[in-house]
Amino acid sequence: MYHQIILTMSLLLGFLHVAAAHCMVHEIHPRSFTLPCLLLNETSSSPSAAGVVRSWSGWRREHGVAETNPSLLMDEESFLCCLWSNNNASCSLYSANMQARMLIPSEMSISASQERDSNWNIECWVEGKLDLLVCSLQFPKFHMRLDMKVHLLYAVSELSLGDTSTSSLKRTALAAQCNCSEYGKCECHVPSPRLNHTYVMWLKTVIGVTPLWSPLMSVKPIDIVKPEPPLNVRLEMTERGQVKICWSEPVPMPYPLRCEVNISGNSDQNGWQVVQVALNTSLDIDNMLLDSSSFAQVRCKSHCGPGFWSEWSTLYNLNVGAEVLYFPTKILTSVGSNVSFHCIYKNKTQSVASKKIVWWLNLAEEIPESQYTLVNDRVSKVTLFNLKATKPRGSFFYNALYCCHQNRECHHRYAELYVVDVNINIKCETDGYLTKMTCRWSANPNALLLGSSLQLRYHRSKIYCSNFPSTPPESEVKECHFQRNHSYECTFQPVFLLSGYTMWIELKHSLGTLESSPTCVVPADVVKPLPPSSIKAEITRNDGLLNVSWTNPVFTNDDLKFQIRYAVNREELTWELYEVLSVPTRSAVIEVQLCVEYIVQIRCRALDGLGYWSNWSRSAYAAVKDIQAPLHGPEFWRTVTEDPATGQKNVTLLWKPLMKNHSLCSVSRYVIKHQTSENTSWSEYVDNGTTCSFPWTESTHTITILAVNSIGASSVNFNLTLSQQMSTVNAVQSLIAYPVNSTCVILTWTLSPQIYVITSFIIEWRNLNKEEEMKWVQVPPNISKYYIYDHFILIEKYRFSLYPVFAAGVGKSRATDQFSKDK
Repeated sequence: MYHQIILTMSLLLGFLHVAAAHCMVHEIHPRSFTLPCLLLNETSSSPSAAGVVRSWSGWRREHGVAETNPSLLMDEESFLCCLWSNNNASCSLYSANMQARMLIPSEMSISASQERDSNWNIECWVEGKLDLLVCSLQFPKFHMRLDMKVHLLYAVSELSLGDTSTSSLKRTALAAQCNCSEYGKCECHVPSPRLNHTYVMWLKTVIGVTPLWSPLMSVKPIDIVKPEPPLNVRLEMTERGQVKICWSEPVPMPYPLRCEVNISGNSDQNGWQVVQVALNTSLDIDNMLLDSSSFAQVRCKSHCGPGFWSEWSTLYNLNVGAEVLYFPTKILTSVGSNVSFHCIYKNKTQSVASKKIVWWLNLAEEIPESQYTLVNDRVSKVTLFNLKATKPRGSFFYNALYCCHQNRECHHRYAELYVVDVNINIKCETDGYLTKMTCRWSANPNALLLGSSLQLRYHRSKIYCSNFPSTPPESEVKECHFQRNHSYECTFQPVFLLSGYTMWIELKHSLGTLESSPTCVVPADVVKPLPPSSIKAEITRNDGLLNVSWTNPVFTNDDLKFQIRYAVNREELTWELYEVLSVPTRSAVIEVQLCVEYIVQIRCRALDGLGYWSNWSRSAYAAVKDIQAPLHGPEFWRTVTEDPATGQKNVTLLWKPLMKNHSLCSVSRYVIKHQTSENTSWSEYVDNGTTCSFPWTESTHTITILAVNSIGASSVNFNLTLSQQMSTVNAVQSLIAYPVNSTCVILTWTLSPQIYVITSFIIEWRNLNKEEEMKWVQVPPNISKYYIYDHFILIEKYRFSLYPVFAAGVGKSRATDQFSKDK
């Protein structure tokens, strides 16, 4: 099969070489035509002109046609070409160097009816979608055999036929697909035709081994277009009640169309009235046609150039289409606007008077009569005010408006009202380098109509903005990029700082175009400055204030205001805000909590409030450092143990770490000072820890503990005197423990009459069932009840001890290991 195609193409190119070099070309018009078939010598791929002439000469003798000059016909540099029609055959002789042009009939004219079976009837057209060139062929019946093969060959040129030499067609030919039926008819399809190019075509059929050829044909596809029939034939009305037939072009065409409208009083072909319509897709008609059974059809063709008429559109019943008419049938509008609808209502065969028409919204809400207007005796008008956005109802994004009879009889047809919220806020900001302006806006996709598109339009004036911005007649579209959260971002770069940019959002839909309210922006007024830099933060010595300093950003003047936010540096930041107006020192002092690390950031904006706050600066950290010597030394207590064998007493001092607000802000070491009754003294140092032990051998031993940091040692400190004599003084008469719950125990006591002044009490407690450390607390001397908060297991045994502390030493303790139930 592949070798057969190659052989066929080779033979065709040979024929094309001879025929195109010597023969004129038949131009195809938008109608059917007839061409002869020629028998060529199969023994040569490039048959001689003489053989063809002999065939023609023999044909003429058979039909009694006078001979012409044989020497002229036998010239090897000439070629005889023939064109047949239904009534005659015409031939002319041309030389190879002539330009191609349409074949002009010679004086020879003979009857072709005697050889009708030798004719090929052809009609070519371009489908309405402009994607296929079709040639329909009708052959003599005796040609139609199972072994018959049909080929349509063609070459494409950008030049017109008059500018093309026939010898230039020696290029590669293309073959179109041809399909034949058993009724002597074939169709050949040329896909994707180039509408304004010249196609030179010729036909070859092979019956058995006998080839038959057609003369060359040429066509511009744009000249033989057969449009698709019009669609959506319908009735519409104007606001004054004029009814018109309307239709739609099924496929956009590269040229205007003219149409014919066929109107009749019944569905058969008798009594049709054809009306020419130029360049329009509507035709006003007499309203009287709506009261009878009338039908309409529409067809179209090229308005100026050649081409075929389309098929007639589907038959349309005017009487049915006129039952109810709206103007307009659909309205797209914005929130807050007012709109009006008109209608004509027909009850069966009679038009309803406009005063008897009522309006309903979604068949659920009757519109008040005060919103009706009687345009004339047949047309009713309703106006809807201050519209709200349409809420989607399933797949419906509109409100249905029904024109009904006052007896509440409504037709199923309705008008559609689309109300879209286009109150879109556009926010712009100019970057801190003053090189570009970025504008952002967002739209709720659920509130937009399917198939709608949004774009930002703008106009730049030379300087500033007007007080009342309006949409200018000239504008440009700005490219915007879709962001997350259904927002868009558009960048103007370069930007003119003092120009006024008027901008708005345009919503485009097949129903119309809506615009948001315009806003005008001067880039210099919407600057977002760069954040301050070189941020420093530190805690001042002695007073513990937060001192913050910074450098102003570039491309700004000194007319700035600042916000400082600061927070304790921990996992969850709780920011506090401190505002500073323009200051020449570019610093601020803030009172803060002592002895904690702070994180600090700063931002700025224009002092007059125009523009935006900058981003927050990089963080600066105010590290914790000592601001003063500790306010006092730690509270401490002691435990005394005695070796039963030697009677040696050992004292262990216990103290609690100072809080930061007392240590201001840290403690690097503790100094334990000793003073004995033998008038000896010494000091010990504890760097890490809160305990210290020493032997007690003197009758009295006084201890003082100092806290030390990088600033110095505490000047106010607690003393504790250990006295053998005072340890026997029994000042506490009773001690009772009352359990409140598992976290609280109340301790009460009474004192014995005495001559010593108590300076404080020490309460000790521990769980006797577990090996736990003793816990203690110092309480004032002027109370006799104290609430101890701890985790208590009330079924276990605890010991509570109360020590009176005197200036001269620690007295004898009173203890209890029982909880009392009575308070």
